[in-house]
Amino acid sequence: MRSKRKRRERRRTLAYLAIVLGLLALVSFSYFYFQSPRPKPEILYIDQGNGAVGESNFGQMLSFALAHGFNTIFFQVYRQGVLLFTTSDLSSFVNQTHARGIEIFFALYLTNSTQAIPASIMGLGQDGVSLDMSTLSTATQESLLATLSASCDCKTAVTTTDMTSPLKPDLLVLETYEPSEQQYIRPGTIGSVGVFATVSQEDYQSQFQYALSNSDGVMVFDYAGLLKSGY
Repeated sequence: MRSKRKRRERRRTLAYLAIVLGLLALVSFSYFYFQSPRPKPEILYIDQGNGAVGESNFGQMLSFALAHGFNTIFFQVYRQGVLLFTTSDLSSFVNQTHARGIEIFFALYLTNSTQAIPASIMGLGQDGVSLDMSTLSTATQESLLATLSASCDCKTAVTTTDMTSPLKPDLLVLETYEPSEQQYIRPGTIGSVGVFATVSQEDYQSQFQYALSNSDGVMVFDYAGLLKSGY
């Protein structure tokens, strides 16, 4: 009887041990899975002033972005005080972009302190909102970013020509288009490539990889320029 009892206790102990080891394995897997680094943003900027993108060619732009490896779109929806699309249009753009597995930020081009962030663009499912406002004073930029952070349940971004900008959005994109500005590309920011400032496809790819490798991502300005270049 005693030997049978010992065997039962041994089996019970082994069963408990197997359960504990299984739980430990599950916890370890979950930890490493969720700690895996996310891909860096590879951003394509769509400037409506250089080439209009709307309902008729939005899908074409998304296909181009996917074919070129972009995972994020900065889509300009506001220029110099004018909202370019209806909320219905914007919701459609968000749905189309997400269906392709791409993130979309609404980009706002602000050039005057009297221009305000349009409240109607909030809550439409976009992944973020980006402020393009380098011509404004630092105080005005700080105020606009604070307003955006308080009103948008999404990520915030700023694209800036100020390489020492004090702003702290979720994504701080430095417009490092000229060769002399590559020295400012660093972790904690996102570097940029200006197609207009490249001389060949090889030059473009070199600048792209440098920004991607040495910062938290890369932004390409812009879609119209890439189309024209044929890169």
